[in-house]
Amino acid sequence: MILPSLDSLYAAADLVHKVMPPTPQICWPLLSQRTGANVWLKHENHTPIGAFKVRGGIVYMEELKRRDPHVRGVIAATRGNHGQSVAFAAARAGLSSVLVVPQGNSREKNAAMRAFGAELVEYGSDFQDAYEQAMVLAKTRSLHMVPSFDEPLLRGVASYALELFQAVEDLDAVYVPIGLGSGICGTIAARDALGLQTEVIGVVASHAPAYAVSYAGGRPVASNVTPTVADGMAVRVPDPTALEIIRKGASHVITVKEDEIMAAMRHLFSDTHNVAEGSGASPLAALLQETERMRGRRVALILSGGNVDRDVFAKILLEK
Repeated sequence: MILPSLDSLYAAADLVHKVMPPTPQICWPLLSQRTGANVWLKHENHTPIGAFKVRGGIVYMEELKRRDPHVRGVIAATRGNHGQSVAFAAARAGLSSVLVVPQGNSREKNAAMRAFGAELVEYGSDFQDAYEQAMVLAKTRSLHMVPSFDEPLLRGVASYALELFQAVEDLDAVYVPIGLGSGICGTIAARDALGLQTEVIGVVASHAPAYAVSYAGGRPVASNVTPTVADGMAVRVPDPTALEIIRKGASHVITVKEDEIMAAMRHLFSDTHNVAEGSGASPLAALLQETERMRGRRVALILSGGNVDRDVFAKILLEK
């Protein structure tokens, strides 16, 4: 995939900003004290769905309706945030939405998707199972399949990176969680289009290491997924196009453990009083592995979402 031009990124951002305002980027002093870096948090937990994904959905549905005005409904596989994005944007475009989630998915994310008007189908044990079932249902029910990684989605979510880079000058590094890759690829695209030298660092969960293994190996490698608090990163099979962009544009990919993710969730609540889901907290967990290297530098962390079930978050907060 050829990365989008700056003009096309600005056009996508204009579409996004007609629906939602830019999210804040805040330099929190307690986070800076904790890490030894000058740390800005990009608050993608402050979107209409509580996560960055909505940006991609807005752009995707706008272009889908223009390209296929007769489309009536869409379907997608999701762990929750992509699904909320699809449901939110589909409803705005006058389309029905069907979302396939694995069994045991987040109750509160499921409830949010239904509240946005989606029909929910529970199938399989992980995202890949749900994705394969969604492909089947797309054919049998004549629905348009919305992928989790695609160029319009990348352009849409890149708007958060444009906001960040324009608001905070001379960033040395940005830490970005990796699900299927739209967020980090959008960040790379915005950085390159703006001609910046900011280091982009990917983050994966140790219980879902596919992108770290694939990045190191130079080719897509499927990896087993075990239960993780960072369900937004629980991907078994990497997207080849996303991996190519990440390998060219990211300096490295860091793997964070479950206890590190949960500690980062507690730190973010203590230091900023913001709720971060596991994926959204993983950039802080990664920075805490690199405090010596990043000491005194200007660093941004993408708090990609705050959609964590209350009982899960309460248990994490009570741990030491």
